[in-house]
Amino acid sequence: MNRPDEAVLALVRDRGHALLMTHCNPDADALGSLLGLAEMLEGQGKQVFNYLEEPVSPLYRFLPGAGRTQTDMARGREFVNRAGDDLVSICLDCGDEGRLGRESRELMSFRPLAVIDHHQGNLGFGDCHWIEPHRSSTGEMIVDLAAALGAELTPRAAECLFAAISADTGSFRYDSTSTHTFQVAAELVRCGARPANVAGNLFDNYSLGRVRLMQEVLATLEMHERDRIAVIRVTRNMLERTFTTMEDTEQFINFPRAIRSVRVAVFLKEVGEDLVSVSLRAKGQCDVSVVAARFGGGGHRNASGFRVRGVRLDTLRDELLPMLAEAMQP
Repeated sequence: MNRPDEAVLALVRDRGHALLMTHCNPDADALGSLLGLAEMLEGQGKQVFNYLEEPVSPLYRFLPGAGRTQTDMARGREFVNRAGDDLVSICLDCGDEGRLGRESRELMSFRPLAVIDHHQGNLGFGDCHWIEPHRSSTGEMIVDLAAALGAELTPRAAECLFAAISADTGSFRYDSTSTHTFQVAAELVRCGARPANVAGNLFDNYSLGRVRLMQEVLATLEMHERDRIAVIRVTRNMLERTFTTMEDTEQFINFPRAIRSVRVAVFLKEVGEDLVSVSLRAKGQCDVSVVAARFGGGGHRNASGFRVRGVRLDTLRDELLPMLAEAMQP
């Protein structure tokens, strides 16, 4: 077991009310960590409020406890007021307070705030923080927190945390996967996690519309820098034609990344009338977090992203390509 930060551990251990939060548009690591921690804390007799900006995506509703998240900030405020001095707020898998979404200012006012995260660019907001960029996932860290607290990992909690780790490691394929990651995963299976169920829901659960959207997105594939940079895109028109949402594009970037010659994959997403979201994935020593940071984003060395306003997809692509070419230099 890797020992959590002592200040974070003390707050989580000693407070009887916990308000849990994560970044907007949460992925499986964010949700799995939040729901797994909630189950664990409730097992210790604590009162827990799970706050999300939006309802859980259909992609992740298989996670135990997904139906118990709250999107009503007024209820969160009531929970905080009832808790009084017995409150701890815990922010999970969020590298920047701005990524908490529309209610970030109020969420940041719920103190004390403990931050648990594995993003490289996290500079440590909140009152205390446990940040380990070398970790495979926040879910892996929550398992170590459970051990430090002496908390039971129920099958429900284990399922959520196994999903968190499985998703953020690309099913245990990425460089961040360590011996400790496998040890933690084995412990979760021993506690009742079902790997086949998690894998089926995460990786083999496409609707027909999602497959048709994937067909359109992959048709946009462009290769640059001697086939070392792959670029794909999705537009709102594609979503309308296939009756899908932006959530259905989850994991699409893994297809260009899987091309043998590719070192960096870029996914340009038209998420609003003047808003573009960009996902960057890399292999080996190429650090795409440096490029994302130049646009106000961040993440990990091999997986980062950012958002920009008022720019066309082609213009943004042309601006990105030389930056990524430079990032690939040894």
